[in-house]
Amino acid sequence: MTGGVRPRPPSPRSYPATATATTIVSSEPPAKNKRRSPTAAHATSWFKGISKDKKSSSKKKSWFTGRIDPNGRPRSAGAFPNKNPRVAKPKPPAETSFPLSITNPRESPPRPRRLPCRRTELEPEPEPSQRDTLFPFPHGRHAPTNSANRTQNPPHRMAPPPRHLLLLLPALLLAIPLLRAAQMEPAHAHVAAAGEGDHDALLGLLQRVQSAALRALGPHDFDPKLYVDLPLAPGADRAAAEAALASVTTREDMETFLARYFASAGSDLVEADPPDFEAEPRGFLPRVASREARAWALEVHALWKDLARRVAPDVAARPGRHTLLPLPGRVVVPGSRFREVYYWDSYWVVRGLLVSKMYDTAKDIVLNLVYLVEEYGFVLNGARSYYTNRSQPPLLSSMVLELYKATGDLGLVRRSFPSLLKEHNFWVSELHNVEIMDNHGRVHNLSRYQAMWNKPRPESATIDEELASKLNSTAAKEKLYHQIASAAESGWDFSSRWMSNSTDMTTLVTTFVIPVDLNTFICKMERDIVVFAKLIGEKTTAEIFSQASEARHTAIESLLWNSEMEQWLDYWLPTDGNCQGVYKWESKSQNRNIFASNFIPLWLNAHNSGLGPFLDEAKSVRVMRSLQTSGLVCPAGIATSVSNTGQQWDFPNGWAPLQHLIAEGLLNSGSTEAKEFAEDIATRWVRTNYAAYKSSGAMHEKYDVEACGKSGGGGEYKPQTGFGWSNGVLLAFLEELGWSQDKEIGCSS
Repeated sequence: MTGGVRPRPPSPRSYPATATATTIVSSEPPAKNKRRSPTAAHATSWFKGISKDKKSSSKKKSWFTGRIDPNGRPRSAGAFPNKNPRVAKPKPPAETSFPLSITNPRESPPRPRRLPCRRTELEPEPEPSQRDTLFPFPHGRHAPTNSANRTQNPPHRMAPPPRHLLLLLPALLLAIPLLRAAQMEPAHAHVAAAGEGDHDALLGLLQRVQSAALRALGPHDFDPKLYVDLPLAPGADRAAAEAALASVTTREDMETFLARYFASAGSDLVEADPPDFEAEPRGFLPRVASREARAWALEVHALWKDLARRVAPDVAARPGRHTLLPLPGRVVVPGSRFREVYYWDSYWVVRGLLVSKMYDTAKDIVLNLVYLVEEYGFVLNGARSYYTNRSQPPLLSSMVLELYKATGDLGLVRRSFPSLLKEHNFWVSELHNVEIMDNHGRVHNLSRYQAMWNKPRPESATIDEELASKLNSTAAKEKLYHQIASAAESGWDFSSRWMSNSTDMTTLVTTFVIPVDLNTFICKMERDIVVFAKLIGEKTTAEIFSQASEARHTAIESLLWNSEMEQWLDYWLPTDGNCQGVYKWESKSQNRNIFASNFIPLWLNAHNSGLGPFLDEAKSVRVMRSLQTSGLVCPAGIATSVSNTGQQWDFPNGWAPLQHLIAEGLLNSGSTEAKEFAEDIATRWVRTNYAAYKSSGAMHEKYDVEACGKSGGGGEYKPQTGFGWSNGVLLAFLEELGWSQDKEIGCSS
């Protein structure tokens, strides 16, 4: 390889394929009436925007030019499908300067030094253009460089380079399972192609309805998501609704309009009693001796019936009348305004369902997510047409593993395996991958969040537009919208963790943050794939992913670990350029602000997949003591951060997933002291859940950990109840730790 350039990952749809440092092999055109499933390599093509003509390789467009339509979606031509091909290419904006600057150095880490770009000899120098600065990605391909400043000698790499092995060697080895996955005909493919344009037309109408409703109803208790979840009413015509909307000005007009043209939000999901539900399953919570705790746990168990749904048949038959996406199996929704399946919520839902012995329902949830990978190339944020531009923290492999451990279902492993490889390819593609050189000259690969979107989020368009009104140029607004969507991909929407100034959301820089938790989840995914590959006899694949997980483990420890704080810290990339190259690691670019995510790698203690512990007992104890003195541990659980910014993923809110990830890691650290601390965290959390349930009659999305029994707040929507992952974590804690007869379940005085 010339100049040490990392080869691009081959596309799962085109295995076996040849991919050099300067070429991308495009997939064949999609078959007629079949939805084109985007892949990680397509994401790379969208991100880089490289289009080489056989007659001339010297003319290149910037990655942005022609890649995003005016609706914010990536265009086709080897990338993700163009959702609105009839719309003309947008004109370049007049303003292209980067608006996000670090306005408060005390609240964000300084910028690290970046090495000059590395290019192959075959690759011509791109000409600078106004388009080149529209998105300030650290890996933007076409930033002009001074050839005199290029790296003359490629940096030293670890031998053997596991990332290269991962990206190139498995091409032939994985051809069969990946081609099998790519060729799977989705159950509704024959109607999907016809419905895609209608999906966009409906979503455009619903966003206009959303804006009109805000004007007519006012901002008090206004939820913009409600309006993009509305299906067309039976017999209603979209064009007629478009025409009628123009005359809507008052509350009465809006109420009449909605009743005439739309069905209620969520009506396209029908209640479906799970056939595997039992009021008190055999073997349910054997370690819970307290009668009060057990009675409450059975009430929470019964909530699965309230949250279970099935997608109505009309969604698949007439997809253009719904923003809901069809799914083949039963679903469990989080609750309240969250009327659809969500990706990372589903992991804790599955954990709770397994405690409830509802194995068939848990399997349906997993297979629904596998279906989304087969259909789109990755698991969507949620099962709505407006979520197809981003994912969420990748936990599908963890769900498959938990279900396999509970049931021994090897068929599920075989069924899911190609999709897990696809998903991994998506998260290590150049859309997400970043290369950083440590102080020893070794280059490591880590991943970051990056949505494929630069418009207001449809589900929160009025909120995003109001925030962006503070900015003057179209380019600045598009950059902000991109950072907002990328923060939503993280699941932490929103938090000071992603802001250079914690008091100003227009300083979101999500794509410039290398997150501790994301790379922990990907490391876990790689370890899980090793387990699955061994189970189904794919020994070479197991070896490749074993090396990949070891490489990521080394990268996490080399780049994110801070020995002074005894925590893993997010790493911030420079926001002042968009040259694709290798970043030079600097300790000052670690974000020293304290978040619960700084302790998420502990979770790998509980899931070593036979590859050995992620960290030894002594280090686990040091991390535990750092957590104890961090300021995060509160009377009712672990706070998300120590900064009270008003954002929901900051202090004083505590979230069920964070309690579970950290406590489960401590429980499996091998230290008696750490196990006792984990039990203390779980006890605080169970008690605050119980007290809030008894006072409100509901399980909550989040809790205020400053006081026992208090639900959380903040953020862009009202507190929600239901609630999928809170139920799952509660049941998982009670399953693992039990509750003795003499242990108080209510808040201690």
